[in-house]
Amino acid sequence: MLTIDQLSLQLPLYASWWKRDWATCLDAFSLTLSPGEVHAVVGASGAGKSLLAYAIMGLLPTPARLNGQLYYQGKPLDDIRQRQLRGRELALIPQSLSALDPLVRTQRQVAWAAQRAGQSSAHAWRSSQQALDHYQLDARAQQAYAHELSGGMARRVLTAMAHVSQAKLVIADEPSVGLDPHQRQRVLAALRGLADQGKTVMLITHDLRHALPIADRVTIMRTGKRVETAPVNAFQGTGDSLTHDYSKALWQALPDNHFSTSETSRTPQLQQEADVA
Repeated sequence: MLTIDQLSLQLPLYASWWKRDWATCLDAFSLTLSPGEVHAVVGASGAGKSLLAYAIMGLLPTPARLNGQLYYQGKPLDDIRQRQLRGRELALIPQSLSALDPLVRTQRQVAWAAQRAGQSSAHAWRSSQQALDHYQLDARAQQAYAHELSGGMARRVLTAMAHVSQAKLVIADEPSVGLDPHQRQRVLAALRGLADQGKTVMLITHDLRHALPIADRVTIMRTGKRVETAPVNAFQGTGDSLTHDYSKALWQALPDNHFSTSETSRTPQLQQEADVA
């Protein structure tokens, strides 16, 4: 579905008002995502996860320096093709709930997403109601403004917008942040449902615990680099199936693993990052 080949990204860094340097945010990053899978991309804050999503969607700021190749369904995914497919075959569920228009009711926003995907006005309205019903948002929520929705409701609205677009590739950026366990389970189950329909879902998260129940594969990121990609069943026991010390550290540092530490695989920085994840 999607192939990322040696993707590198630099953004401007101004050490002072007269001097511009460049910060490397993605460093020769390669990855392949397949249809029907939830592929979790996990890393601490600042690892480059969200920037990877923006690069795929073609939403990077103008000064960005991007090198490498993106391929979608075997064809190059360049700027022109990103614009053609964004909101249609490529959908982003953003981390920030401010992506919802505060002046427009819920169903209208979902209908707009359906229209951008090419549906007629009447069809888009029906699709929006069906999608909102599917994600268990009642009539009151469908007519609510963004500030009247709970965090879980708002994230389900954003998921419904991706749903009506009929996107084949859905990127969900930190979809469970700030949600209570019940709402988090609902949102993650919705993403699993999209993959079960044959779509490709990239789940971006800093919390390995929340990704494992729905993911098929997990990619660990650190400082813009891919550390390791492993099947979800590699994250069990003491993590002996994992090949990289950093991946093992993240796994062993989870509460369910009793915050286990290994003197041979940890530095103070690594311990701090594992605590974040």
